[in-house]
Amino acid sequence: MPPIHYLSKHGLNLTAPVTFLVGENGSGKSTIVEAIADVCGINSAGGKAGTRYASTGPATPLGEVMDAELTTTGLRLLRGPRTKRRAFFLRAETLFNLGQNVSGRYGFWEEDLTDQSHGEGFFTVLERMVTGPGLYLLDEPEAALSFHSCVRLVGLMARVADEGGQIICATHSPILTSLPGAQIIELGDYGTRDTEWEKLQLVDHWRRFLAKPDFYLRYALDRATDTEVIERMTRNQESSDPDC
Repeated sequence: MPPIHYLSKHGLNLTAPVTFLVGENGSGKSTIVEAIADVCGINSAGGKAGTRYASTGPATPLGEVMDAELTTTGLRLLRGPRTKRRAFFLRAETLFNLGQNVSGRYGFWEEDLTDQSHGEGFFTVLERMVTGPGLYLLDEPEAALSFHSCVRLVGLMARVADEGGQIICATHSPILTSLPGAQIIELGDYGTRDTEWEKLQLVDHWRRFLAKPDFYLRYALDRATDTEVIERMTRNQESSDPDC
């Protein structure tokens, strides 16, 4: 993947308390977040650092070769005494499997996630585990959240940043990436690049879709291949839109 190749040559410089990784499916967002989890001693399948639930299996291929330059505070929070470590990885597709093992245990959450809706369970975990100084990795946390819950998560992220925490989040959400002061890294065929919310492709696509959903849907319902539909849709939209 071009972003992984770019990272191997140039590294990834995180410049803000909250960093978003944005890109299409398969662009490498989750791969990078998983590798960061491996390097920092967090279960790359999702979980908490410094517990017996931390990963004991082999690291991901990228995690095996990646290194991280940590601040003094980061070293203390990630490599210090086991009970003092503060890091958590919320991975959307494995969260409820994790919950079956740790719900009700000391240092986690008391609630039984199976008694809550999908979105309520996500927020139970976020509010309990993503708080205060520490490293928090989030892989598509918006997967189970409504519009209002996404806005609520933006507030939680801002609070964690103010408390001295660091968040690295892979996302497709234009709501989450609107957090003021966040670093946004876009992944694509070019590798990786820092960008601004207004310049994100996903923001542009959402604006266009909400303004003219029928324009997108007439191509989505076409019998052509997905690639042909996307190329035709983008080409026609750019040629017909005076703001392009």
